Amino acid sequence: MVTIRLARGGAKKRPFYNIVVTDGRSPRDGRFIERVGYYNPVAAGPERDLEIDLERVEHWVARGAKLSERVAQLVRRYRKAQGEAEAA
Repeated sequence: MVTIRLARGGAKKRPFYNIVVTDGRSPRDGRFIERVGYYNPVAAGPERDLEIDLERVEHWVARGAKLSERVAQLVRRYRKAQGEAEAA
């Protein structure tokens, strides 16, 4: 099954996550099909903490990909932030 989940990167105590489309059987940080965004939980100052290509996420979900619980939360948060930015 194709899954959209987080793949950890970054240094010790400085996590950085890529949001990737991958085969559910592959290791967490292993091979992936496509990178659709990133999440930086320790972003400071002007750095962006979350960036997602919603068009590609919707493309993969339409083809049967499942979102992990954490990625689903991040997508909801990103959509809400995009909606507020468009309203302003």
